[in-house]
Amino acid sequence: MNGERVSGLRERTRRAVRAELAELALGLFVERGYEETKVEDVAAAAGLSKRSFFRYFPSKEDVVFGDVEDLADEVAEAVRARPADEPPWTVLRTVLREWEVRIHAAQRDPAVLRLIESTPALRARMHQRRDEMRARIAAALRARPGAGLDAFTADLLTGCAAAALDAAGREWIRRDGDADRGELVDRAFAALAPDGLARPVR
Repeated sequence: MNGERVSGLRERTRRAVRAELAELALGLFVERGYEETKVEDVAAAAGLSKRSFFRYFPSKEDVVFGDVEDLADEVAEAVRARPADEPPWTVLRTVLREWEVRIHAAQRDPAVLRLIESTPALRARMHQRRDEMRARIAAALRARPGAGLDAFTADLLTGCAAAALDAAGREWIRRDGDADRGELVDRAFAALAPDGLARPVR
């Protein structure tokens, strides 16, 4: 029992350090530019060595997107947990609407989103991570009891859902963060709702 508590404490401490390091790095990236800010700069600002930095993040890009993999597993689990008789588009709309804030937690500041959009390395990593997340969600959508979805349809629906989130995010940037992101997500999903697969979210 004591070993479990110690292990849990270490994991919470690790997550806290990762969160602080990510916040510090994002601030430096926005202030100085992503390419201009070296790993050594971030580590020094945090009072860490470069080697210690890589204990928390495997790469510089992962400071921005480091929690996406864990988040993808949690979103996929939420998809699998939805009622068996719920249409797949409604499943995606409900789950992603609830998780939207956490999905974009690393991008809560419009300045960070602009940084990603204007930095080829970050934009490429963002698309890679989103593709990985979309694949996990599509698999979860097909794994629901009685889903009866083929791979093509699941891929199409999750791709449309990703497009809805992207459009909502870009509109949020255009409004300089002065908009309800949840409302934008609802508008995007409603506009893309496929006939026969959607029903109002209560």
